[in-house]
Amino acid sequence: MSLHFTDGEFLDALKELDEPNLEGGWEFFTETMGVKIYRLFDKETGLYEYKIFGVLTACNPEQCADVYMDLAYRKQWDGYVKELHEKDYGGQIAIYWEVKYPFPLSNRDYVYVRERKDVDVDDRKIYVVLAKSSPQSLLPQKSGVQRVNDYKQSVAMASDGACGTKVFMNYFDNPGGNIPSWLVNWAAKSGVPGFITDMQKACSNYSNYCQKNKK
Repeated sequence: MSLHFTDGEFLDALKELDEPNLEGGWEFFTETMGVKIYRLFDKETGLYEYKIFGVLTACNPEQCADVYMDLAYRKQWDGYVKELHEKDYGGQIAIYWEVKYPFPLSNRDYVYVRERKDVDVDDRKIYVVLAKSSPQSLLPQKSGVQRVNDYKQSVAMASDGACGTKVFMNYFDNPGGNIPSWLVNWAAKSGVPGFITDMQKACSNYSNYCQKNKK
């Protein structure tokens, strides 16, 4: 049973895997490594929300979902992770994630909740992961680290009909303060292909990682 998200939220994410909803001002932003990125300007924050559609060719969807959920493994393959763990914060189970940023930018950190559902639709398995910030968790902010209290992400994954994974992602991140436009563009144009490359490599190595870390 979902604790933080409704069935409708999971349904919305998996529907976009095959029928992208780009109405209401979404614009094409860029395409890289076979992945298309669209963005929507948020007038209230002055930031963009992103939708990403594409295929990861080097991993099947179940493995891709397992890698995406494995926090311990991510600390090994994601070079931007400074700290990442799940624990009880003041009575709520949440994930703490600190992300490295290059000087002179401050690192960012997140406290968020997430859930995964594996859904059977028309004889096809779709893996959906939803996440959102949880600012009510009682975790003091670190000095010199920018806390992100407005964060959401949805991911849907299914077979591409061959050996890869068809992926949809919806992402919004508001760290507050004044954010230079070059940083926003860099994160979308450079960060996405870098993440795809790292994710595919992580999928390829996941079986070996699981074998080595069997209890």
